[in-house]
Amino acid sequence: MNAKIALTPGDGIGPEVVNEARLVLEAVAQRHGHKFNFSEHLLGGCAIDAKGTAMPDETLAACQAADAVLLGAVGGPKWDDPQAAVRPEQGLLAIRKALGLYANVRPVRPYPSLAKLSPLKPERVAGVDFVVIRELTGGLYFGTPKGRTMTPEGERAVDTLIYTDWEIRRIVRLAFQLAQKRRKFVTSVDKANVLESSRLWRKVAIEVGREFPDVKLEHQLVDSCAMRLITHAPQFDVIVTENMFGDILTDEAAVLAGSLGVLPSASLGAGKHGLYEPIHGSAPDIAGKGIANPVGTILSVALLLRHSLGLETEAVEVEAAVNLALEEGKHTADLGTKTPLSTTQMGEAIRERLAHGIIHRQHD
Repeated sequence: MNAKIALTPGDGIGPEVVNEARLVLEAVAQRHGHKFNFSEHLLGGCAIDAKGTAMPDETLAACQAADAVLLGAVGGPKWDDPQAAVRPEQGLLAIRKALGLYANVRPVRPYPSLAKLSPLKPERVAGVDFVVIRELTGGLYFGTPKGRTMTPEGERAVDTLIYTDWEIRRIVRLAFQLAQKRRKFVTSVDKANVLESSRLWRKVAIEVGREFPDVKLEHQLVDSCAMRLITHAPQFDVIVTENMFGDILTDEAAVLAGSLGVLPSASLGAGKHGLYEPIHGSAPDIAGKGIANPVGTILSVALLLRHSLGLETEAVEVEAAVNLALEEGKHTADLGTKTPLSTTQMGEAIRERLAHGIIHRQHD
């Protein structure tokens, strides 16, 4: 296979973890006879510094021309002025919108070898295996009017929460389609007791659910869902929710895995084109120290292989190599080891196991 992969390393630790992920992709290509053509582009704070915009036109054009995009992370204190007209996060929101990537897919499946890292009791984590599907291009983050104005009563801020039925329908349908390949159970999360947008969300979810009689649908208010993620996480299979709720719940779910550093994500649209990134941020406090955990980014590569390139065997091999490395105690500093590996050493450990073609010993 020949494929074009656009790299947007971004800010902070982004370039460090993306480099390790790129080396994994190169190892996959060599092992299976593929040819991956990489191009690197500015996005986020580094783009603001160089171009004055968080998403330069040339970055967008390259990402549109690629088969998939691999992102590191954006943002940091340098660009964190709330009064700034241009912020790094605008680049990420803009590229999702421009590429039509309306669904963020975040699998949450803790590794048994890392169970001790979770602040939860082991029995709370055992058996956890669910996917959160977050709507990406609607809701509060994009609704208008938006802004701040001065009034006689003081400064006033407005954000608008807007969803249309078709936006809800396509994301909920994706959740049901994924659930059909899993345990056939969808949890639709809303705030229908308060928000009109959530009442529409629930109405549409019920309509879509009728198209999938083999899949069970339940409705959960976002506040009670947040509680259940901690108390009864193994009960979930596929969770689908709107933009802001999904943003919050997926970060909470990272507690189950023990570290933000090991969770991947995929942002998908109608076709095979996708943007892949770890769920962690740019971690500017450790940038340049060579201690960042590349696992989340490498597992995002597995999602890239699976969803955008259709290379399931290769994706499984990458996931198995990560799992085996972790089982054998190959850990970076965030995973609580007395002898932590560097970012580069962790990447090397995974590539060594990938080279041996070990696709067994997947965690249960």
